[in-house]
Amino acid sequence: MFYQIMDGDYGGSCGGCSEDMTVEFGYEPHVLAVDDNLIDRTLVEKLLKNSSCKVTTAENGLRALEFLGLGSDERNSLEGTVSKVNLVITDYCMPGMTGYELLKKIKESSVLKEVPVVIMSSENIPTRINQCLEEGAQMFMLKPLKQSDVKQLKRHLMKYRS
Repeated sequence: MFYQIMDGDYGGSCGGCSEDMTVEFGYEPHVLAVDDNLIDRTLVEKLLKNSSCKVTTAENGLRALEFLGLGSDERNSLEGTVSKVNLVITDYCMPGMTGYELLKKIKESSVLKEVPVVIMSSENIPTRINQCLEEGAQMFMLKPLKQSDVKQLKRHLMKYRS
């Protein structure tokens, strides 16, 4: 099994990070960023926007599910949702619903199961990482995220663009 864990490098410049991938690929990926910590959520949003992503943020798993149309009744509002986001990136540790639980809900949805989900955590716990990847997470990234991580993430995302 292939595990892709991003922990980036903690120094030096990231060279071509400001490269505009919208021009290169002709579209702006829409990412749903979920994190209960305002500072972390703002950082992820800024990094993604610097990489020419459209970003929607949610402060917890329940808000994310509402945005995705999985809030109360999955059948009510799923039309068009798949094209609404190209990627979900979520913190693992959140009150109410963990990122792992959010991942499971997305992967259980017949309409959203193909949307890539990336889990972030400040804790490098191998069993947690394996559990997330086995449940269908595309990647597991260590926080704090850096621009080089987001650039790698976008490259990975382009492989799944339909």
